[in-house]
Amino acid sequence: MNTVMVVDDDPDVRDVVERYLTREGFKVLAVADGKGMFQGLESAIVDLVILDLMLGEEDGLELARRLRKVSELPIIMLTGKVDEVDRIVGLELGADDYVSKPFSPRELVARVRSVLRRAHRASSHPEDGSGSGETARFGEWELDHTQRTLRSDSQGEIPLTSGEFNLLAAFVSRPGRVLTRDMLLDLLDSENVFDRSIDVQVLRLRRKIEEDPQDPQVIKTVRGTGYVFASTVTWGDDTADSDD
Repeated sequence: MNTVMVVDDDPDVRDVVERYLTREGFKVLAVADGKGMFQGLESAIVDLVILDLMLGEEDGLELARRLRKVSELPIIMLTGKVDEVDRIVGLELGADDYVSKPFSPRELVARVRSVLRRAHRASSHPEDGSGSGETARFGEWELDHTQRTLRSDSQGEIPLTSGEFNLLAAFVSRPGRVLTRDMLLDLLDSENVFDRSIDVQVLRLRRKIEEDPQDPQVIKTVRGTGYVFASTVTWGDDTADSDD
């Protein structure tokens, strides 16, 4: 049974979300603020956090930033704001998805299941069979699908959110192939997630793996179409070239 933590200072929202998620088979920890969130994370094993963007005197974005510094737990933001910029800021901080208030409890459950499915998906082998190993190598980087880690010879292990890992894994398993945003959303099982989030996650990945994020040589933009992974990838003893 997955455990979901709900962080919202509105007791009515907490009650509705807790009752609905419990009915759908989840264990729920409901807290009102950041202090309760971090105390709960210390005392329980949590699989996903639903975090309200506006928490009275607290800033949900700051809490997301603090949480992401110490944990790669999937985060779904609850926001009453309609400005896309606020959602993008949250995604840039490491949130995996968002739900706008007022929301349908059924939609929220669907988002929770989708994010958990992406986070828990077995990624030992690429979906298209392009590699036979569990570790992909490109440039100085090593992507371990079993441990879900990214390492480099010079920088050691680089932390990735579940969304970043899944996106990079999708690119690595399809080098040299132009992937549209819609294709990437399908590969990531990201139904109902707006395609701008792909752009945000690509920017975050570039900051981590590109020598010069302003002039990317690994994840390149194909104007008007999407992206292409322009690096040679090796899987065990097999090689997938970017010229395929």
